[in-house]
Amino acid sequence: MNNITAQILSRLARENNFLSGEMLCREFGITRSAVWKHIDLLRAEGYQIDAVTGKGYCLSGMTGRAVAGEVLPFLTCHRFGKMINYHTITTSTNLLAKALAVEGKPEGYVVVADSQSGGKGRMGRTWLSPPAVNLYFSLILRPAVPSIRVPQLTLLVAVAIHQALMEVAPDLAAMIKWPNDIMVNEKKLCGVLCEMQSEPELTHFVVVGIGINVNQSEMPPELTKSATSLLMERGELFSRPELLALVLNHFEPLYDEWLQQNDLGFILHYLEQYSLLQSKRVSIDQRKQHLSGTVTGIAKGGELTLLCADGQTILVSSGEAHLSNNDE
Repeated sequence: MNNITAQILSRLARENNFLSGEMLCREFGITRSAVWKHIDLLRAEGYQIDAVTGKGYCLSGMTGRAVAGEVLPFLTCHRFGKMINYHTITTSTNLLAKALAVEGKPEGYVVVADSQSGGKGRMGRTWLSPPAVNLYFSLILRPAVPSIRVPQLTLLVAVAIHQALMEVAPDLAAMIKWPNDIMVNEKKLCGVLCEMQSEPELTHFVVVGIGINVNQSEMPPELTKSATSLLMERGELFSRPELLALVLNHFEPLYDEWLQQNDLGFILHYLEQYSLLQSKRVSIDQRKQHLSGTVTGIAKGGELTLLCADGQTILVSSGEAHLSNNDE
């Protein structure tokens, strides 16, 4: 979908009534024939657009895909999401976004896919990415901060996602699982994967990959005990374009505040309030060691604070956390 077609779709989506062809001509500086061609393109993509002589055009049905024209009506950001690169299928939105970041795409640029053939999670895991049901997108960031601060972005994004979920489903029992998951009833609803290109004192770019299980009606047998979706939890369908926009709407101001701060101190209360691991006994698998203890909080740098059996409190900056058996 080209830019003008997307803008016309967004304009029709904001209007509750018919828009005349003449008005669309004036707003977009194109001819009546060009307007008709764009309307025809939208219909070919599945949009239901009514045309009545003397009244104009009225959008009567959307596709539910997270394309620019369907996301923009919900977007309140100043920068994020203004450019959306949509694909019916791609290997991985993170892979594509990294290539585009190298080419110079600006901060706030978003890559979205309806499905992925090689979706990635943390620790090299595969992220199941069936078509037409979930959200898979990546956001390019160019934060002017030392690379040591970049891992904090994962928790910052988790807060934005949690806030967006609370907006569309206020009674959803969603919790943030350090460092990068949103869980409901201890099943994964959403994951975040941040990847960066940097030098010690200079971050060239960060790509934030987000996968949210939205309208998936069932999980494959191997994931029934570990994953869930909004549809499975609430028994209703949700708008993927709206949810994508809400995540960006919540994340942009958090990100701007984070750039002005030195750490995550300004959102620690929120992180701890909705922490799945807070005050729980956990085991943490790292590449070279295994840790265990009771979680006492999250540090300003984003580390998990862990009270060990010997009474020592340590900061854990990375690893895979699991609730201990007696807390499950």
